[in-house]
Amino acid sequence: MEIPDVSNWAHQFDATSAECVIFVVKEGILSTVAHDLKVQVEEFEVAIDEPTQAVAAIFNADSLRVLCAMNDGEEEPDRLSEEQKTQIELNIRLDVLKSREYPDIVFVSDATTATDQGHVIKGQLSILGTSQTITFPVRKTDGCYVAEAKVHQPDFGIEPYSAMMGAIRVRPSVTVRVSIPEPQG
Repeated sequence: MEIPDVSNWAHQFDATSAECVIFVVKEGILSTVAHDLKVQVEEFEVAIDEPTQAVAAIFNADSLRVLCAMNDGEEEPDRLSEEQKTQIELNIRLDVLKSREYPDIVFVSDATTATDQGHVIKGQLSILGTSQTITFPVRKTDGCYVAEAKVHQPDFGIEPYSAMMGAIRVRPSVTVRVSIPEPQG
């Protein structure tokens, strides 16, 4: 899937003005010795077309960085060593997202619908060369629009990461949260 030409779209954001984080949750019989993760996407672009409310985004699969371990929704910034973070990042890039072969994750909306709480966006998400339709809510919070999508990895041909013969594994669905400032003008 190709991203449309967004050069003349009214609103454009990247990692200097917006944020994209992924929440990864572990499961399995030995999950208590593993870590839930908060991962940041450091290179991405999101564009919004003013008249149509169309949304297009491209995320660099090689730019994911582990921010911290999580425990019951709380950040634990000192729980992982830099070496552990580096190894996890390498596993994500090479084994899970195969970023050398598939450097871009692309989203292009098909429809945007206004709701009482914000918007609902439906579109095509392409990961590992596989496109699937996803729908997710967008809510306005503290001057930002926050989109939160559950991405079911097997739908894109991704086998969730596992270790110790499956005794520790990542849940099949991860949560992706994109926050952008409210567009001005």
